Amino acid sequence: MIRVTNLGGKEFFINPDMIEKMEERPDTTIILNNGHIYVVKESVEEIIQRIIEFKSKIFSLGFKRGD
Repeated sequence: MIRVTNLGGKEFFINPDMIEKMEERPDTTIILNNGHIYVVKESVEEIIQRIIEFKSKIFSLGFKRGD
């Protein structure tokens, strides 16, 4: 899960595997594959970086357990 912030300042988590697309208009809109839409403060680039970090942690844990 990645942490994002709504326009009211409240943080929440989104499953990055559910993201269908993101748009900057100018706030970032995240559209999930179930149709839910979230408008957040973070830029698309910030969200992509968080997804990369999240996936890296998952993959590194999987390799450590598989040894």
